[in-house]
Amino acid sequence: MLNSDVIKGKWKEIRGKVKQNWGKLTDDDLTQMKGSYEELEGKLQKKYGYDKERAKKEIDTFIDRFSLNRTTTSDDDRH
Repeated sequence: MLNSDVIKGKWKEIRGKVKQNWGKLTDDDLTQMKGSYEELEGKLQKKYGYDKERAKKEIDTFIDRFSLNRTTTSDDDRH
């Protein structure tokens, strides 16, 4: 599953964790982005001054840290 799909699909579940991780994001920011990867990426660029690549890396690291893109059993572990 693409990370953009993960964010969208689990938005209600992870919204609070997103706010904890990036405290400069307001509740309005989170409501406005509605789980959009691109919106989150843009907000991180605007609020934190990240370039596009840094924003993507931050989001991907966040997703990996919370194991949001993993299923409970997977034969597709590429470690």
